[in-house]
This record gives sequence, C-alpha cells and structure tokens, in this order.
Amino acid sequence: MPKKFIMFLVALFYVTALGQLAAQEKKDGLVPIKIDLPKPMFVGTPQNMQVPNLEKPLGKPRPPFLAPAGTKNLVLGQVPASTDDMPIIGELEMITDDDKEAPEGHFVELGPFLQHITFDLGKKSNIYAVLIWHFHKQARVYFDVIVQVADDADFTQNVQTIFNNDLDNSAGLGVGKDWHYVETSEGKLIDAGGVVGEYVRIYSNGNTNNDLNHYTEVAIYGKPQ
Repeated sequence: MPKKFIMFLVALFYVTALGQLAAQEKKDGLVPIKIDLPKPMFVGTPQNMQVPNLEKPLGKPRPPFLAPAGTKNLVLGQVPASTDDMPIIGELEMITDDDKEAPEGHFVELGPFLQHITFDLGKKSNIYAVLIWHFHKQARVYFDVIVQVADDADFTQNVQTIFNNDLDNSAGLGVGKDWHYVETSEGKLIDAGGVVGEYVRIYSNGNTNNDLNHYTEVAIYGKPQ
C-alpha cells in the first residue's frame, strides 16, 4: 500500500475521531474553560530535584479542560481568609486579581511551615476545577499541597479532599496519593469532578527553596447550585 495513501488514512482517522469527540462534547454540554496563561519564565524540569513522587513534565501544552457551559471563576476578586492574614510580601487580594505573571510584585508570600487559604463561594456550588499558581518565577515544588471542599467555614461538614500530595501525613490530614509537581506558568489544574461544596481550602507547607508559602493566583471554576 503506498505510503502517501496510508498517511491519508491516518489523517482521515484523526479528523473523524476529533469530529466525533467535538460532537459528543457539544451533546454533553461541555465546553473548554478559557484560561489566560502568563508568560513562562523557564523551560523543562531541573534534573537535580530530589523529590519523591515527582510527576514528569507533559512536554507539551496542557489539553483544554472541559466543563459544563456557564462554568466560571467563582472567586475572581474575592479576598480569601488565611492562617497568615498579614503576608510577608503582598496582600491577600492579589491571590484573585487575575494577575498571574511571575516577577516580583505579582505574588503573595505567607509565613513558614503549614499555612492555608480559604474561599467562601457564597452558596453551594458544583466545582469542576481548581487552578493554582504558587510561584513560577523559578522551578519549585511545594509540599503538602492539599485542596479540600466543605459545606461550612470550619470544615467539619461534608469535607471532601480533591487533591493531597502529603506523603507522610505531616499536615495531619491523612496520607495523600497525588504526585508532587514542578511549578510552571500553566499552574496546577486539579479536576474537582463537579464536587459540591460552599468552601474551598488550599494548604501548603513550604517548598524546595525555603519554608515559606506563596500564591500568585488561584481560580476556582464552577457553577452555583
């Protein structure tokens, strides 16, 4: 069989498959979430990072994340509560100001060791994705990154953990099975699967550079019930 003909068949297969996928997505009411990414500051994963359970870089742009039509960032412009309400650098409102750039003056620095920030969505909502940019000016890994959803501000009712890479339970919330990851300009997108809750809490416990905790931007995509 001629090589050109084989290549034509392969191309036809992919075009057909993509068309079917797009049709199914439209039928299911799913659309890509619009995410504006900041400029990347570095490329690749450093080879000397001795971090257990470190996921390999994808090596290409992250595929679009699909969610029901009408999904939006529920915390844009909201000031989160924090265990450190007087950051070392920056102000808490910077975490949701839609400024994701990496240079100095664009991130918030919280105190050392275990810290968390909490968002009030205002009412119970279906949450489809949580997108976190800690600090992407240089390659870093943040520890004990845990994301929980609950029905109350004290996190005692219907608490659900949607991400946990705490390998030794040092945060006291249970051993996590998720992988460590290197911070990049794409941020960390956590698939929340439509979990229902009113409050979202994000933990971290220092990083490979120091014991401090940083946030450049957080977006929580969902739809109020």
